[in-house]
Order: sequence, then structure tokens, then C-alpha cells
Amino acid sequence: MAEIEKRADRAVRAVAGDLVELSHSLHAEPELAFAEHRSVSKITDLLDDHGFIIDVGVADLPTAFTATYGSGDLVVGLCAEYDALPGIGHACGHNVIAAAAVGAARGLAEIADELGITVLVLGTPAEETGGGKIAMAEAGVFDSVAMALMVHPGTADEVACSSLALADLAIRYTGVESHASAAPERGRNAADAATIAQVSLGLLRQHLRRGQQLHGMISVGGTAPNVVAGHSELLYYLRARDEASLLDLGERAEGCFAAGAIATGCTHEVSTVSPTYLELRHDPRLLGAYRDAITDLGREVLPPSVEGVRPLGSTDMGNISHMLPSIHPLIGIDSDGARTHEVEFAAAAASASADQAVVDGAIALARTAATAALDGRWRDELLEAHERRIGQRPQMMSKSQIVGNR
Repeated sequence: MAEIEKRADRAVRAVAGDLVELSHSLHAEPELAFAEHRSVSKITDLLDDHGFIIDVGVADLPTAFTATYGSGDLVVGLCAEYDALPGIGHACGHNVIAAAAVGAARGLAEIADELGITVLVLGTPAEETGGGKIAMAEAGVFDSVAMALMVHPGTADEVACSSLALADLAIRYTGVESHASAAPERGRNAADAATIAQVSLGLLRQHLRRGQQLHGMISVGGTAPNVVAGHSELLYYLRARDEASLLDLGERAEGCFAAGAIATGCTHEVSTVSPTYLELRHDPRLLGAYRDAITDLGREVLPPSVEGVRPLGSTDMGNISHMLPSIHPLIGIDSDGARTHEVEFAAAAASASADQAVVDGAIALARTAATAALDGRWRDELLEAHERRIGQRPQMMSKSQIVGNR
């Protein structure tokens, strides 16, 4: 390993205690999407202490931020996530993600002048729901970035993990309220409409394509047993391997939603809760550099033959990966078999193995960026690709492409 990369390693290890303290502090005070105010302050305070220029509230999002160090022409983006899940806190380990991003930034700042890079930490709120990265991308916050890197905790080190495209939908039915005993014939039951839609979706499952998924819940089902429900609401996720398959699933699911309204004489409206998440597209060379770095640190990674078999779910990092060279590897923590979004994983996200993942992940991300910056041809290609992208920012999938609003 080049001496310059060793300097970055030492810089990360020198602040390892601060990184672990940050991870634990975020974990102890979990905050939900778009309300991560304490988390942002904790992260930006530490970055400010290390000379980063902080800008909070970018993209008109109060809990989105950027932190910048250096002035090189190659901009390295490090994505920090810090929102938690309702009821179970950091069961996706975003505290680890944020702390690793800060650590990688500190390591790269140590060698930014020699590498000719600008280090840009992108504080991205609302990954669990809301699509903070998508809003930031649409506002141009990622326009300067030549590569975007992050690392996510999981049950094993999986370099080339996969994710699914996702549509996040609310389906609202409107009927007519009436007394369920004295005048049931006057009612139009919105709760029945939701039931019929769910039965239809259940029957659709046997005909889904490989990789397509749908799952949801009744969020509004009525007000009282003796009142015919005038309003109901379903919240549903549609997932698929890619955008085309998601569009297909959206068209078929829309028929199921409509069936509930038609059968009961109700009306319905389908709306998008969060922007559509696209599937991950990892940059192969960045993945290769990360794989070399993380294995050099003594971690055992899953072999390429089994990577990506079980998708991690969905992430708005997928949208960023469609725009520019990106990686989103998993770094393993000891969760005793628990998976993300389980309460036991939340406990594991503040364990000793999670603390080690913070430091190892930070070093591996810093080495990955340094490897790309030090390779003259690779660096030139990144800069040329960035120049081509300026002014030609990809359009995000519109809400109406998945299901029609009505």
C-alpha cells in the first residue's frame, strides 16, 4: 500500500474513539425521516472540528447537509445516512453509516492536497422513507460529485450487494358513511374496498415475475364497528428487480386497487408517498478497489458467486448509482442471526463488532477513493465522465410512471 494511503489509515485510526462515540450517540437518540436535527448537529460538529466547511439545509431540506474539505478537481462524495425506523430505532444501522462516512472523510482530508481531490460529505436524510438523496440530486447537490461512496452494515461483508426498485404508495378509498345496523343500505363501505383490493393483490402474487414483491398494511380502516366506513387507506410497497419490471408490477397492482372501488361503489386515489427508488448499479472498478481494501483489513467477504442473491431491500442510493459511479457495499456486524429492520439488529448496531465496522468501513472507503485518484487514467476517465454529465442530469422516474394518480 502506498505511503499516502497509510497516512489516511492513520488519520482514521487517530479519531476512532470519536467515530465510535458518534455512532453510539446517534444510536442512543434515533430520529425519524426529515426530523434528524440532533443527528445532523452531532455529525456536523465533528466535521467542523476537523476543518470542514458546513452547509446545513441544502436542497431546502432542513436535515440535509454538505461538508467540504479541499479544492481539487476530483470531487469524492461520501454519503452519510442517519434516519431511524419507527419503534425500533437504528435497526438498519444508519449510525454506523454516518460514522464511517465521517471517518473516511477525515482520512481523505489528510491527503486531499496530494490527491488533488475535494472531499464532500453528503448528509442525506430520510433514506428509510422520503428519498432524501433523490431530492438532493434533483436540486443539483450531487452535480459536482465524480464518485459516490458509502458502506452499510449487514449480517456479512457483501461487496456487490443488490437492491430492488421500489414504489411507495398510498391508496385511499372514499365511500359513504351510514349506520351499520339501522341503514346499512345507505352506506358504501370503504373498508370493504380495501379488503377486496388486498384479496386481489393476494391472488396476483402467484403470477408475479421473479424479483417482484408487494407488501403493505391497512393504515385507516374506519372509525367504529357500527358505522359503515366512509374512508380507508392502504400503504403498499411494490418492488422489482429493475425499473421496467416495476412499471409492469405497477400496472397490474393498479387494477387490484381499482377493483376494490368498483366492487363497492367507492372512489379511490393512488398517490406516491416517497419518490421511486431505483435498483443499485455498482461501479465495478470502485467495487474492486473496495474489495481489495476491505480484505486487506482482514475481513472475509462473501464470494462473488453468492453476492446479491438476497436483495437488501431498497435504497435511494440506487438513484444516485444511476447518475454517477457509486458503491454501496455491506459490512458485516455480529447480529446473532438477526437481519436489518429487526429489533435485535438495532442492539447489534451499537456492539463492539459494529464499532469495528465503523473504523474498517471508513478506512476501506478512504482507500477506495485514494486508489481511484492515484490512478492517472482512471482519474481522467472519472473527470471526463463528470464533464459529460454536466447539463445532462438524468431525469428521475416520475410518480405517474408507476401508478396513475387519480
